[in-house]
Amino acid sequence: MNPALLTELGYLRVVAAAPRVRPADVANNVADIIRHVDEAAHDNAELVVFPELSITGYTCGDLFMQESLLQEALRGLATVCRETSKHDVVVVVGLPLAVQGRLYNVAAVVHGGRVHACVPKTHLAATQEFYEARWFTRGTDVYDDMVRIGDDDVPFGADILLVDDADPCVTFGIEICQDLWSVEPPSGPLAREGATLILNLSASNDLVGKPQYRRDLIRMQSARTYTAYVYASSGPGESTTDTVFSGHCCVAECGDVLAESQRLQLNGTSITVDVDLHRCARERMAAASWSMDHHEGTMRVVHLALRHSVKHDVRRRIDPHPFVPHGASERTERCTEILELQAMGLAVRAQRSHAKALVLGLSGGLDSTLAVLVCRRACEILALPLTSIHTVSLPGFGTTQRTRSNAQQLAHALGAQFREIDITPSVLQHFADIGHNPDTHDVVYENAQARMRTTILMDIANMEHGIVVGTGDLSEIALGWSTFNADHMSMYNPNAGVPKTLVRELIRSEAERLTDLRVVLDDVLDTPISPELLPTTADGVQHQRTEDVLGPYEVHDFVLYHVIRKRCSAEHVAILAMLAFGDRYRDAQILHWVDTFYRRFVAAQFKRSAMPDGPKIGSVSLSPRADWRMPSDAADQPWRDGLRRIAELAGVTQDS
Repeated sequence: MNPALLTELGYLRVVAAAPRVRPADVANNVADIIRHVDEAAHDNAELVVFPELSITGYTCGDLFMQESLLQEALRGLATVCRETSKHDVVVVVGLPLAVQGRLYNVAAVVHGGRVHACVPKTHLAATQEFYEARWFTRGTDVYDDMVRIGDDDVPFGADILLVDDADPCVTFGIEICQDLWSVEPPSGPLAREGATLILNLSASNDLVGKPQYRRDLIRMQSARTYTAYVYASSGPGESTTDTVFSGHCCVAECGDVLAESQRLQLNGTSITVDVDLHRCARERMAAASWSMDHHEGTMRVVHLALRHSVKHDVRRRIDPHPFVPHGASERTERCTEILELQAMGLAVRAQRSHAKALVLGLSGGLDSTLAVLVCRRACEILALPLTSIHTVSLPGFGTTQRTRSNAQQLAHALGAQFREIDITPSVLQHFADIGHNPDTHDVVYENAQARMRTTILMDIANMEHGIVVGTGDLSEIALGWSTFNADHMSMYNPNAGVPKTLVRELIRSEAERLTDLRVVLDDVLDTPISPELLPTTADGVQHQRTEDVLGPYEVHDFVLYHVIRKRCSAEHVAILAMLAFGDRYRDAQILHWVDTFYRRFVAAQFKRSAMPDGPKIGSVSLSPRADWRMPSDAADQPWRDGLRRIAELAGVTQDS
């Protein structure tokens, strides 16, 4: 991909490294630190983080009180400054530092051949196998101080933020190992005062189950502080006496684990990740708790001039299907939970409205199939017979025998009531009433069928003292792919929070669980998505396919996630979509479909403003009563202009 497009993303490339360390062997340790920096620079990284006390090793014990080791550590730091000055990379290393008769466990920030800041550890580990208080002084009270290192007076204290002059969004703070495990980690105040990036230099030994616990701490602290959290812990070379260290490196961003190293690598390990600090800023703007938790600035700011390297790739996973859970066990667990949420919402609505029946149109397509499976579970929750489900097949001008048969088989297999009402005579009479030529296959021809179906369903619901259950999914709601006051409307829509790509997974999961329904559910999954509103060919084939008009739902769901959940700009969405789907579709196609999404999404707001109730299932919802408020008459120009700019950078023309 054109490097100019990747530069548009504004990612910062960071490395968390666990080098080969031998306790008290400063020369060896520094040599391996420099090796990792060289590799990081070659990899176009902007920042490298090493473990706690990485220059000397963490497990030196009483050797920390030896003047020889402390002086050697300072010489090692000077070597790091000198040897890394050829790279425009920020290097953060750990060492013991004596200041005014006290010994501190510090992180030194090196850039451009000199030390810019030293941050002391705030919370010392002093239980079980840890004895830090035996040698070190807490940095709790070290504020607004300076320390002499070589020929420079260096800011020293726990009150330091480092800011990139070129991009203030790149602001980082430092905490060390045990700080993360404390009741009030320093990363909280650091984040409140602007840090979007937290670096943790750690020496956390490994025990059974501890890596998972540690990962959860990192992930949740990144979520709580809306930061990218970079964690680098000591490797196996520190293993001595009664402890084993694994070199656990982990990077999380706003609650998402982006990368994690292989542990227990004898020769050291590292991970390289692109973090999106602008995402952290966007998340904060959208979080009410963040804007309410404002504090006067007490941190000192140290300015750095970071070089933002030109990238030729992206070092983070761009998930093409962000709504779909990964892994068989996770998928089964997630799908079960989603169906339970849908069913509970529907059960409560049915109970509160004293409904004796759940009425829905069963087309044999994906959405109505999921809806009837939800109805089945709602009846189980309410201890109602499955005959309380009234399924109605409403074939029209374009209904195929395949979907018609699947609807009937599914209803009978479920034990639901089933009836078939051919809408053709009613629609033809309606055309005659309004003076529309039935040979004109325009929007009137299609929408009249959709509205006739909804009229019938509403009337049957009245007859049966029930409610009409909607079937339209989140993707269709986003794109406005429904007929206003037709399939757009119901008395409760359990699918309102489920995007199309997830609808497929829910049905697939139920097919695996309900073996008696597997054959028909598998055929539903294999059926092309179509509203079946245009006439079939003479041999009964339906050529009206939704994705031929809109583009693939997998692309639209990807865009939906990044527009609503990640709040990305149109430019970022387009670039990410090209990265995610470039191996399947041409850039011109992808950009066209992204443009289609924005055009339809903005234009469809008037439908969303009048959408029926439905349960919020995940982090993306378009309910006008809760998650999404926008004017029905907004302009789409700013977003589409941004897409045109990306098309120019990508060398894509309208004829591509």
